[in-house]
Amino acid sequence: MTKILIIGAGHAGGSVAALLRQYGHEGPIILAGTEASPPYQRPPLSKAWLKGEATGDDLLLRPLRFYDEQGIILRTGTTATAIDRGEKRVRFADGSVEGYDVLVLATGSTARKLAIPGADRPDLLELRTLEDAERLKAALRPGVRLAVVGGGYVGLEAAASARALGAEVVVLERMDRVLARVASETLSTFFTALHRTHGVDIRTGVEVTAFEDGGVRLVDGSKVAADVMLVGVGGLACDGLARAAGLVCDNGAVVDETARTSDPAIYAVGDMTFRPLPVHGGRMQRLESVPNALEQAKQVAAAITGRAAPVPEVPWFWSDQYEVKLQIAGLPHDADRQLVRGDPAGGRFAVFHLNGDRIVCVEAVNAPAEFMGGRQLIGRATPVDPVKLADPEVSMKTVGL
Repeated sequence: MTKILIIGAGHAGGSVAALLRQYGHEGPIILAGTEASPPYQRPPLSKAWLKGEATGDDLLLRPLRFYDEQGIILRTGTTATAIDRGEKRVRFADGSVEGYDVLVLATGSTARKLAIPGADRPDLLELRTLEDAERLKAALRPGVRLAVVGGGYVGLEAAASARALGAEVVVLERMDRVLARVASETLSTFFTALHRTHGVDIRTGVEVTAFEDGGVRLVDGSKVAADVMLVGVGGLACDGLARAAGLVCDNGAVVDETARTSDPAIYAVGDMTFRPLPVHGGRMQRLESVPNALEQAKQVAAAITGRAAPVPEVPWFWSDQYEVKLQIAGLPHDADRQLVRGDPAGGRFAVFHLNGDRIVCVEAVNAPAEFMGGRQLIGRATPVDPVKLADPEVSMKTVGL
């Protein structure tokens, strides 16, 4: 019977193991992860967990007993160090060796580091793991000064949670606006105003040159006082194991539409992959999101068990900050114009990115109908009437041509 070895016990790896059983795989499954915890959800780390609204059990993907009940061998706190593709074996840091018939890599991503003085300080925080979140949570309390370096989603979510806990927060972003790499200017403007309304000091166009005792040094020589410093400037694919094994990598392990790597016996899923996006013309991209992890887990489980491949999905993402829910579907790379539906000042609107008469991306703020409708229209490549699309009184069900 086919033996499946999964390296990485995060959302992607844990989902592959569960889906394999759901799809009827009866052979051995071994799920091995570096962290001491069983597979858990990462999105709540910057939100509900940080604010004390979620317990450890709430974070778990599945109860611990699930793995015993399903005959899945779960090895936590163990790090894979080398893959022998010829012998189909994986060596671990403790000296043990595990064979496989099919190997699934789900090693995720790691926080990008800044190459500046003080970047290796032990008190400098990041937010990628449960352990990171616990350190940050323990440091936050009323009156504590938190400096967040990086105005991306993780940084802004952490800022919102810190304010809810009574901390004083400053966000330092090198670009001229927050979310500059991942969102429209309309969205950036909205979230900047939202955070400032809640007392966050947002500073854009500032460059950090050093982390020091008591705060952050800027390029102009000034110092931003802080008791706690958090860096959130993006992530890098953890593809070192794949590269060392000779697999084709390019900003992550390169995979096809079944999540198979350049080795037919090895698949890769989640944050660590550079994957094709059929809905966007086969464009290759690395995505960091739970929906991406789940979609690729379905692809792998279907391929291994001989099921029909799942229908390609529209990439989607979300972020919760204060009372605001942001939902994004699609990617705006090929857009030639933007259209705003609703009024940002009212706190409910959507930004549609169009290529000709087709939507390629929608950013929806407290607008679930626009998100769901836009996602469906993207997936079907349905042409739309821009006049109807711009009118919030017109149902999203009737904007197509």
